[in-house]
Amino acid sequence: MTKDKEKKMVDRINELYHKKKAEGLTAEEEKEREKLHQEFIKNFRASFKQDVENLVILDKDGKEITSEKAKAIQRKKALRKN
Repeated sequence: MTKDKEKKMVDRINELYHKKKAEGLTAEEEKEREKLHQEFIKNFRASFKQDVENLVILDKDGKEITSEKAKAIQRKKALRKN
C-alpha cells in the first residue's frame, strides 16, 4: 500500500470516528468504517511481520545473535545467504 493511499485511509477512518462521536453513523458508514479498520489492521500486521522478519540482532560487541528461527525465515525469503 502506498503512503498516499494509507494516509487517505487513515484520514477517512478518523473522519468517520469523529462523526460517530458527534452525531452517529448510518448503517452504510458503519460498514465502511469497519471495512477500512479491518484493512488497516491487516496492512499494519503484514508490515510489522515483515519488519520483524528482516531484523538482525547484534549484541553490545557487534556479534550477531539473531535467532535461528528468524535466520531460517530470512534464508527462505532470500534475505540471507548464510
